[in-house]
Amino acid sequence: MSQSKTYSTKNDLSADLRGKMIHLLNARLADSIDLQTQCKQAHWNVKGPDFIALHELFDKINEDVEEYVDLLAERAVQLGGTAEGTIQAVIKSTSLKEYGAKDGSGHEHVQALSIALAAYGKLVREAIDSTDKAGDKDTADIFTEISRGTDKWLWFVEAHQQAER
Repeated sequence: MSQSKTYSTKNDLSADLRGKMIHLLNARLADSIDLQTQCKQAHWNVKGPDFIALHELFDKINEDVEEYVDLLAERAVQLGGTAEGTIQAVIKSTSLKEYGAKDGSGHEHVQALSIALAAYGKLVREAIDSTDKAGDKDTADIFTEISRGTDKWLWFVEAHQQAER
């Protein structure tokens, strides 16, 4: 991810720390936008007997991930940075693997989205540790909020794999 221009701010975090946080926020922003598109991919293409339940679940997850995108982008800008949320930036920077569902079965979409959510959750938890150790409690708090939500959605998605059929 490129270092974008930073702007002057009266925020009392050091310029060096703000630069590091902006870089981290933009990295997780790319992952969040990627996750959001994966949620919509599942939402649009799911088929099978659990269609309506999964279709609605995937859309609700997408709505929350959209909020995460906004939280991360706005925090980067609050710190004097630029939010890097173009599709080109996302393609270059996402840490998530390509979406894994190739057919429309609910089972395959559940599997693919649970993998994406788990990977994303791990990245967010690492960001909590990094921001907390760096001394940016506010950014750590944002990542903590995102982590709690991600773990909840992972639970909801995985529940579709855990039921006996």
